[in-house]
Amino acid sequence: MKRFTLFGLLVIAVLIVGACAAPTVEPAPPEEPKEPADAEGLPDLAGRDVTIAVENAYLPFNYLDPETGDPTGWDYEVWDEICRLVNCVPVYTEAAWEGMIQAVADGQFDAAADGITITEERGEIVAFSDGYINIEMRLLVRNDEDRIESIEDIVADESLKLGTQTGTTNYATASTYLPEERISAFDTFPFAVGALISGDIDAVIIDEVAGQGYLGEFKDELNLVGPSMSSDQLGFIFPLGSELVEAVNAAFIAMFESGFFEEVNFRYFGPDLDITYDDLG
Repeated sequence: MKRFTLFGLLVIAVLIVGACAAPTVEPAPPEEPKEPADAEGLPDLAGRDVTIAVENAYLPFNYLDPETGDPTGWDYEVWDEICRLVNCVPVYTEAAWEGMIQAVADGQFDAAADGITITEERGEIVAFSDGYINIEMRLLVRNDEDRIESIEDIVADESLKLGTQTGTTNYATASTYLPEERISAFDTFPFAVGALISGDIDAVIIDEVAGQGYLGEFKDELNLVGPSMSSDQLGFIFPLGSELVEAVNAAFIAMFESGFFEEVNFRYFGPDLDITYDDLG
C-alpha cells in the first residue's frame, strides 16, 4: 500500500461541511503524522514549466465549463496552488485517458491529473504523489432495473451485460468477477453510460464520484446501487525519479495547513456543485 502523509487528513473537512454532498469521499488516515510544513521552506522549482496532462472529462476533477468552454475543476485549482507555492508554471495539456499513464512514463508530460488510482502495477512505470482521496467503486444502473442489487447478481445472470471504460481500474475490477466476453469496454465513460441508457448494456462499474456526475438531469433514468466493490486511492503521477514528487507532497501539507483544501473540497464535493455530465454535452 501507498504510505500516507498528513495530506490524508485533508478530506475530513469535506466530510464534515459537505455531508449532504452526493459523492462518498473518505480520508486516507496517515500512518506516521509529520510535522507541519513551513510554506517558506518549500522546494523552489525556479519558475519552471510543468506540463500536466488532463482529460477534461472527469467531473469534478477536470472538465470544460459548460458556459464558457474554459477548462476548470479540482485538479486545476489544486495544481495552480501547488505551483504558486513551489514556484512553477502549470502548463495544462488535454490528453485522452487511453495512453496517458504511458505518456507520462515516457516523459511526454511532467505529470498527469485525471483521477488516477494508485496501484502497484502502475507504480512500476510512474511515480505517484501521496494519495489524496479514497474513491468507492459502485454500479450504475437504469432506474427501472430490478434484477441488479450487487455485482453478484450480474455474475449469476449470464444475460446481464456489464460495461466500463477500457484501461481503468474499474475494468480491472470487473474482470475479477466476469470473463472478458461479458464485459463491454468503452473508450470513455460517457459512451458506456450512453449504452446503459439506450439498453445496450445493463450496468456500468464506475467510481462513485464520477457516477454522481450522471445523476443530475439523468436522476429519473439512472441510479447507483450495491455496496462498494473497491475503495481506491487517487494520486497525481510523474515519470519515475521526478523531483516533482517531493515538491508536490510538500505543497500538499502546506495547502492542508492553510485551509486551502477545506475550501476547494467544499466547492467541488459539496452540495453547491450542480454541474453534471449532461451539462457538458
